[in-house]
Amino acid sequence: MSTSKLSDLLSQLQHSSSSPPQKITSLLSAAKRELLTLDALLPRPTTPASVLLLARQTLEIGALLSIRLQQPDAFTRYYQQLLPFYEIPDSSYQTSGNDLKSQRSKVTGLYLLLLLTKGDYAGFHTVLEGLEVEQAGKGKGLEGDEFISYPVKLERWLMEGSYDRVWGATKRDGVPSEEFGVFSEVLIGTIRDEIASCSEKAYPSLPIANAKNLLFLESEGSVVGFAQGRGWVVKDGRIYFPQQQDDMRTEKEILVASGQVIENTIGYARELETIV
Repeated sequence: MSTSKLSDLLSQLQHSSSSPPQKITSLLSAAKRELLTLDALLPRPTTPASVLLLARQTLEIGALLSIRLQQPDAFTRYYQQLLPFYEIPDSSYQTSGNDLKSQRSKVTGLYLLLLLTKGDYAGFHTVLEGLEVEQAGKGKGLEGDEFISYPVKLERWLMEGSYDRVWGATKRDGVPSEEFGVFSEVLIGTIRDEIASCSEKAYPSLPIANAKNLLFLESEGSVVGFAQGRGWVVKDGRIYFPQQQDDMRTEKEILVASGQVIENTIGYARELETIV
């Protein structure tokens, strides 16, 4: 069973991050065809350790490159294909002269982040709980894993409404690796939607200038475009939120919701002051 062709393709893929997308896609397709030829898309008891290792490495680099290509569906398929390989004991991959480690932690952390950006909190906690059980069986925890702890922190901050902390963590120096940075705009979009929903309930209207800072947008023109996308009315320098016909809120409820928005954005406002 010759693995020389797959090894060559893997080597090219490992140095292809700056290549045109078409070339990367072509290399990935060729590598998966080679995995099919070697009958290595799924691990089997009879699969040699060297082939298992090459197959896992190929799928992992495919997952990471899919993130760089901004192809979340392809990344999800690679992640699902990797799961059977991650169930195999590390000892099954040991080959003489080869100590290459799995990128399971990074790939799984990225998958958790993807679930977070989709708002799939049930799926997020299902994967996380599985990891916690597995690590507990080994007498370990997840706290020291930078790739897993990153989406866990973001999820907690999102649940708390600490959007300024999420905003700070999505900056270049806040992400554990370059691949995680690809999701920054998606996460900020999630934050905008959360803040927008709270704002609709808390205020009858807002000045455009205030909304720009509140929604992490770069210009007032971006605010207008965002407002129109949500069906808000823009008039005389203000955004007017549509009246919720079925939402008969008391004055106390309005003040509570308003206070929540203000509290959650105080940290970001302070950061803006230091920038300005």
